[in-house]
Amino acid sequence: MTFLALQQHAGGGEAALVLPNLNQAVFLGGIGGRALLLWGLVICALGLLFGLATYTQLKNLPVHRAMREISELIYETCKTYLLTQGRFLLILWLFIGAIVALYFGTLAQTTDAAGAVVRGFPAMKVIIILLFSLIGIAGSYGVAWFGIRVNTFANSRTAFGSLTGKPYPNHAIPLKAGMSIGMLLISVELLLMLLILLFIPGDYAGPCFIGFAIGESLGAAALRVAGGIFTKIADIGADLMKIVFKIKEDDARNPGVIADCTGDNAGDSVGPSADGFETYGVTGVALISFILLAVHDPLVKVQLLVWIFAMRVMMIVASGVSYYLNAAVAKAKYRTADHMNYEAPLTTLVWLTSLVSVGLTFLVSRLLIPTVGGDATLWWKLSLVITCGTLAGAIIPEFVKVFTSVGSRHTREIVTSSREGGASLNILSGFVAGNFSAFWLGMTMMTLMAIAYGVSTTGLGGLMLAPAVFAFGLVAFGFLGMGPVTIAVDSYGPVTDNAQSIYELSLIEQVPNVRAEIKKDFGFDPNFARAKENLEENDGAGNTFKATAKPVLIGTAVVGATTMIFSIIVALTRGLQPELLSNLSILHPPFLLGLITGGAVIYWFTGASTQAVTTGAYRAVEFIKANIRLEGTTKASVSDSKKVVAICTQYAQRGMFNIFLTVFFATLAFAFFEPYFFIGYLISIALFGLYQAIFMANAGGAWDNAKKIVETELKQKGTPLHDATVVGDTVGDPFKDTSSVAMNPIIKFTTLFGLLAVELAVSLTAERGATLSLVLAGAFLVIALAFVWRSFYAMRIESSPAKARVR
Repeated sequence: MTFLALQQHAGGGEAALVLPNLNQAVFLGGIGGRALLLWGLVICALGLLFGLATYTQLKNLPVHRAMREISELIYETCKTYLLTQGRFLLILWLFIGAIVALYFGTLAQTTDAAGAVVRGFPAMKVIIILLFSLIGIAGSYGVAWFGIRVNTFANSRTAFGSLTGKPYPNHAIPLKAGMSIGMLLISVELLLMLLILLFIPGDYAGPCFIGFAIGESLGAAALRVAGGIFTKIADIGADLMKIVFKIKEDDARNPGVIADCTGDNAGDSVGPSADGFETYGVTGVALISFILLAVHDPLVKVQLLVWIFAMRVMMIVASGVSYYLNAAVAKAKYRTADHMNYEAPLTTLVWLTSLVSVGLTFLVSRLLIPTVGGDATLWWKLSLVITCGTLAGAIIPEFVKVFTSVGSRHTREIVTSSREGGASLNILSGFVAGNFSAFWLGMTMMTLMAIAYGVSTTGLGGLMLAPAVFAFGLVAFGFLGMGPVTIAVDSYGPVTDNAQSIYELSLIEQVPNVRAEIKKDFGFDPNFARAKENLEENDGAGNTFKATAKPVLIGTAVVGATTMIFSIIVALTRGLQPELLSNLSILHPPFLLGLITGGAVIYWFTGASTQAVTTGAYRAVEFIKANIRLEGTTKASVSDSKKVVAICTQYAQRGMFNIFLTVFFATLAFAFFEPYFFIGYLISIALFGLYQAIFMANAGGAWDNAKKIVETELKQKGTPLHDATVVGDTVGDPFKDTSSVAMNPIIKFTTLFGLLAVELAVSLTAERGATLSLVLAGAFLVIALAFVWRSFYAMRIESSPAKARVR
């Protein structure tokens, strides 16, 4: 919600900022909106209890001490990393906090006791807004920590469960861990937003939502970027040793393996958990903003606000019910089976949850809003718009699997091309898969959004400004319609990856009398050969479903950003006045220049994040090659492993710091330069970022599973074919797990922070003139370019850390 926009649209004053009275009856039978949302709190609390109870179940699952010791070592390194990142986040918050305090303390309009319009909120109100920004950071940070703890319980339990020789435990345990994270994450997010909506006074609630969203967006962006850099430094460092020394996957003598396991959590658990938390919050705040800004009738505002939160509560119910139904079927079908298609029950879960969500969307909407603004048809029209997004959450993963699954023709073509063309044709075939995937996923999103637009033209125009923008926001909302399950299948991947590593690192087969010990203590005879096969096969499914969640979150960022950009447009055009809307055209040069600039920044970001991985991986490989001991030892020393972790952490933080400050100062610079330039810039980074991210994510997923096919199906580890696919995978690593996934929080952070930045610029220009704004824009741009320079030239690979003479 942009305060300047609201004030200009409503004619000034704080009344436009106050949330409407939620006590009005909106539910069939006369139940008030506030009473209904209180029931929502109860369901969120139950979802939270589900997550905690599942966490306890995972902790209490049987596990051999050798495997538990490795998972606890991984957790300890993860703790060290997270504590370091927490301190770093507080430093970054100082930059954001300063802008938030400046805006709300001096520029935002409010009313005094006499009802006169004044500039600047009271000090206590500004402190409360800053407090909620810290709560937002704490939310992203807290769910990330919970995700690591759950996954490091689940990885060793999955590795141990594989010893039965049956495939079912390999599926059930990672999925239970993912649902624990997903249910807790969504429940905490919704719980916090409901608490603001229900218990914070109306004149405080709007600013608190903004502070909360900015905080969680900052937390997610920093954790996603740093985690993505960390995990791929470690992954590449460990993988390249397989080629250099001809050692097996996750060889315990390789000091990079522990860092790789830590990175699986730092990047593939911390990042998605924080990202998911922020995604749900920012999308919700965008829709709340739109309703308060664009809807005319106060009663309709109440209806839509309560309806949106009821839909979110319903999504928790749909995900929980679908998980239990799917788990019962999978258990009956696979519990005693000797072979299993690991992707099949995950696919069923996604589709089941989608269909249940769609059904509940129509049912609850019919009961909740039988009429909206006197129109008895809008309940099903709004449900249909949300359904476009909910179905996208199931359709998009199907398209992703076409390009990344181990059964994909594109993935198998990468293997085929590698037979004769080596790493060169392997990489080119991956590029083809990524490009085709961007085309088909882009067309899919466009089609579903076009349907939503068509529905928005059938009656919403009389209730609000720009109904198509509201429809697009609801599509983004629907993307998240099965949130816990989306997070669950994403979290499935790091558990399966770690489980395979823990099996090797535990040296379980070399433990004295281990067969007799497992038989005595756990009641079964271990099947080591089949365990390793099942773990590797399941890792392929984990790779695929990690890939399926990424475009869903990326698509949400882009579609949701549309709703937030709309607030800026309303502000600048004084309520969409036609004579000012002409500035949103390529005939207005600043707007066109902004479009060009946004694309440039996306390509800088891709290069900067990959540069941090490249340099860090070089240093990690350099250290590992100098210190690896393959003779006379069975395990790498803990000190060497921790040194590799330290290298990963160092370059992750350096890369993140350069990237964040570039984004921060570039946002200020472009907002102060010219507001319509800034709108073009925001639109451009969203669209360029969407396609760059989809291309990179799916190309990387295809390269990863091409390697998996060679390892599990063709059994050709250590061959030239395997070497070629390993090289392809190392190219894909920063593609899929660093640059692409980090675009999601970067786009949303830039847009959300940009709301305040452009209002600062407009207010300053109105009061002090354009000259000062241009001077500040130039100063901010110089600072941003300094960090652009640092992101490459200060991160270059040198021949030796002590020698950096030639730039």
